Amino acid sequence: MTDPVFRVVIPARYASTRFPGKALAELGGKPVILHVHDAALGSRADEVIVATDDERIADVCKASGVEVAMTRAYHESGTDRVAEVAEQRKWPADSIVVNVQGDAPLIPSASIDQVAKLLADNVSADIATLCSAITDPTQFQDMNVVKVVFDRTGRALYFSRASIPAISHGTTDAEETVETWRHIGLYAYRVGSLNRLARMLPCALEKREKLEQLRALWHGMEIRVGIATEVHGPDVDTPEDLVAVERYFRSKSD
Repeated sequence: MTDPVFRVVIPARYASTRFPGKALAELGGKPVILHVHDAALGSRADEVIVATDDERIADVCKASGVEVAMTRAYHESGTDRVAEVAEQRKWPADSIVVNVQGDAPLIPSASIDQVAKLLADNVSADIATLCSAITDPTQFQDMNVVKVVFDRTGRALYFSRASIPAISHGTTDAEETVETWRHIGLYAYRVGSLNRLARMLPCALEKREKLEQLRALWHGMEIRVGIATEVHGPDVDTPEDLVAVERYFRSKSD
């Protein structure tokens, strides 16, 4: 099957609660957002756009020749920002757009291609995303690590910050924790599905878990989950994460 035609939008805002200005934080002599853009350019995307509401981010991107879409300031999520770009550009409902988070400087280009192809190959799906195996028991217990469970065909059943699937009461069998999966926050959408999702009201599960993908499941949308073929390094959510990513960069160059 031929490679799918798709676009990439990288939502980036300045006013992050835990790390304001993280998109412009220096990493290896270059702002985080430009590392993300470089990774997206390395994919097979037909177009790569940074979507922001902040002139500082826009100016840095434009100075490096990056295509920028200015969006409204009040968006509650990156998904809403990507939806606004799709609306601005009048992209067809059946076209595919990949949401690459602006704080993921280590995202493999191959994963962007993988998630776009996963959606293209599953015509009934509204959204596609990726996961990776959890091998560290502390991650399984960590509420900051989002877990996902899916059926035998790869359709998402649930996402949670809790440890899912739970270990049976009283068991000590190590095999109970073998197949546990960490969700990777990378999404491919059909534009029509993206527009519907952006118009939906948050559901109780989404509010409880602080996970917007639960809104899609609640409303009956199909999310396909693929196992990432590439290793994903840490994202930059806090200043401490930036230090960890710097160490990761150095370890790869040694």
